[in-house]
Amino acid sequence: MTVPLLSVPLLSVSGLQVRYGDLVGVGDVSLAVPAGAVVALLGSNGAGKTTTLNAIAGLVPPAGGSVTWQGRAITGAPAFAIVASGLALAPEGWRLFVQQTVEQNLRLGATVLADKRRVPALLDRVFTLFPRLAERRRQRAGTLSGGERQMLATGRALMSDPKLLMLDEPSLGLAPAVIESMYQTLARLRQEGLTLLLAEQAVELALEVADYAYVLQTGRTVLDGPAAALADDKDVQRIYLGLETERRS
Repeated sequence: MTVPLLSVPLLSVSGLQVRYGDLVGVGDVSLAVPAGAVVALLGSNGAGKTTTLNAIAGLVPPAGGSVTWQGRAITGAPAFAIVASGLALAPEGWRLFVQQTVEQNLRLGATVLADKRRVPALLDRVFTLFPRLAERRRQRAGTLSGGERQMLATGRALMSDPKLLMLDEPSLGLAPAVIESMYQTLARLRQEGLTLLLAEQAVELALEVADYAYVLQTGRTVLDGPAAALADDKDVQRIYLGLETERRS
């Protein structure tokens, strides 16, 4: 099901800029994410995808532009306030508290909840989505495989019970079977009504599940459109995403 991008978006970013001293991390990124949609943020390594998500999540300060969440400006707001408002980021799976157990990492994701009585139900939800985490709930995060770490990073973000979940490279470095399982879980979350903003280098995979996509190149939004249209455009893949045609006539 394609979600039309005509209604007021749940999240909107306009002219976002991020600088690290004299280095431009993001120069001009704009995007919109409507409720119930899966939106992909595409681009090669270094295109600015991670920086964009971190700026939206309040982890790095924007140098310019605006971020609006549920109709309210959150540009430059602290990360804990953004998470508490229902906007969560699942980073790459290596950003965990490696000396803590799986369950301890998950419970840390729920610290923003005002009603701590909800934590057991949220834990059950995560363990249902990721049975492997339930099996390893007493195991230290630092001993997990790459796929298990990605599951844990996603599960920790879900513990805040977000309205919109941002995922940074959920397929990076994972085996094909693990990637398939992860994307099946994302499809299930979408069916449950969760809105997703997905940053990926795995272009074909992301476009297969997304309704709409934005392409970044050197920190700028250079193209956007329905995911199906971008998936069929070979010139878009070659020019903007750095993919080469394997077979040439």
